[in-house]
Amino acid sequence: MKHDVIVLGAGMVGVSCALHLQARGLSVALVDRRAPGMETSYGNAGIIQREAIAPYALPRGLGFLLSGMTNRRVDVRYQAGSVARLIGPLWSYYRHSAPEAYQQIAREYETLIARSLDTHEQLMDDASVRHLVAGHGYLMLYRSERELHEFFKVADQRAQAGVRHTKLSSAELAQAEPSLVGEFAGAVRWTDPLAISSPGDLVQAYARLFAQRRGSLHLGDATTLRKTDAGHWQVDAADGMQEAPQVVVALGPWTTTLTQRFGYTAPVIPKRGYHMHYARLPDKPLHSTVIDGEYGFVVAPMKDGLRLTTGAELAVPDAPRAHGQLDAAEAVARGVFPIGQRVDREPWMGTRPCMPDMKPVFGAVPDVPGMWCAFGHGHQGFTLGPITGELLADMVTGAPPRVDVRPFSPARFLA
Repeated sequence: MKHDVIVLGAGMVGVSCALHLQARGLSVALVDRRAPGMETSYGNAGIIQREAIAPYALPRGLGFLLSGMTNRRVDVRYQAGSVARLIGPLWSYYRHSAPEAYQQIAREYETLIARSLDTHEQLMDDASVRHLVAGHGYLMLYRSERELHEFFKVADQRAQAGVRHTKLSSAELAQAEPSLVGEFAGAVRWTDPLAISSPGDLVQAYARLFAQRRGSLHLGDATTLRKTDAGHWQVDAADGMQEAPQVVVALGPWTTTLTQRFGYTAPVIPKRGYHMHYARLPDKPLHSTVIDGEYGFVVAPMKDGLRLTTGAELAVPDAPRAHGQLDAAEAVARGVFPIGQRVDREPWMGTRPCMPDMKPVFGAVPDVPGMWCAFGHGHQGFTLGPITGELLADMVTGAPPRVDVRPFSPARFLA
């Protein structure tokens, strides 16, 4: 079947690209090996993070580096064999996290985050899925007064960029979430973000909207992508071969595995995340999504129970699963949060594609006519999918994007 564009990858980023390309009047085929929203987009914390105007830098303090070497931190862990294969990208990540470089990166990154809510809300309205919004905002908890007040400063800085918040004392936190156990100095409640009761369901709803608008959804194998003698792209799907003059590769951490066959690669740092659902305790409700600022895990009320998501594990895609980080986070969480028994048969695992300069990658693939890519969103693919789709569709169709897209160009890794 022939189309104007093939989009490979049906996570939040790929589905959003397909929707926006379709809105420009193009015939689009959306192809993935699984149903939409069943890979990394399924397992995140479910927050559309309007407050996240600065990406996650690599802490450069000696204390963090020394504690990280022990590989016993709850928020960040690594698999030694993977780190050995990632030395170059990690060194680049360290350099980009230096204050001066990071400030410029954050300014560029903010141009995307600032438009994350409005692009999501338009798609939510179009797809009639406001019922998936479980609440507005989330809580960032701190145990020590020093760390709490340092984060208050961060919150005040972000307020200058239009990000709203409220500060909670220990007593105010206890009133907001009486089921929490333990001594917390207080919290910041970010009030702009949207908490979603099921991230996978939101992606699937966007995919249904794409199908309702006569988009073409296919189960298929992205690794069969090939160029025809006429310069078109073909990919095999379960219901037949799909063909188009242009292709968008939005395969998350697997993107460069495919694009390198055609001459383009980029230094991806894979950060794994794990999650597990727990039964709610009927007499001890948790009202808000909560992030433990010290240990870096999230507990989020969702349709399948209370979802605990871990921080980051540095591990390449073919590395074995390692559930120690999840177990460590659960041990801490059980002393603080009202969580019951495990619900899932086994932990879920997904991989975030992170870039050394902390910025996503989208645009034309250099020196490969007709190929575009959209990946590398790190911890914010769920948040940034719709704005990425809008901007990429602008570039594909030659329309002027509403933000400067040059900082996110795939060509920046060729310099």
